[in-house]
Amino acid sequence: MPSDLNEYSMKKILQETETIVIIGCSEKKYRASYMVAEYLKGIGRRIIPVNPHTEGKVLGEKVYESINELPEELEVDVVDIFRNRIHTADTVRQVIQWAEKRGQQPVIWTQLNVSTEEAGELAGKAGLVYVKNKCILAEYQNLSKK
Repeated sequence: MPSDLNEYSMKKILQETETIVIIGCSEKKYRASYMVAEYLKGIGRRIIPVNPHTEGKVLGEKVYESINELPEELEVDVVDIFRNRIHTADTVRQVIQWAEKRGQQPVIWTQLNVSTEEAGELAGKAGLVYVKNKCILAEYQNLSKK
């Protein structure tokens, strides 16, 4: 699937997604990553926070230091990246390694102003769907209006 997703593909991703790993999920309620996680959980999606700078729980969910710490049996539909764009390509590399090791093909989702050309190319070469510079919360809200 190309990185320039059409409306049908976006709708399909959003409707079929159950589990979302949020890399860079903050415990601070004023941060966008927290607000998005709260919204996603509120509409029935399972959120898995990943942040090496946060301990304990976010919204009642255990926070993992890295994607490599996720439980083996966990099936991930989307990996949503909330990091500074200077880290995006490296984060995508980590997701690709994790996905290959686990035999999974999650959608890699980059929030607004997070995507880079290099990250998109890496995901494409790995055969992973790459959503660039889109707010997943806004996309779910747009879907609910249709």
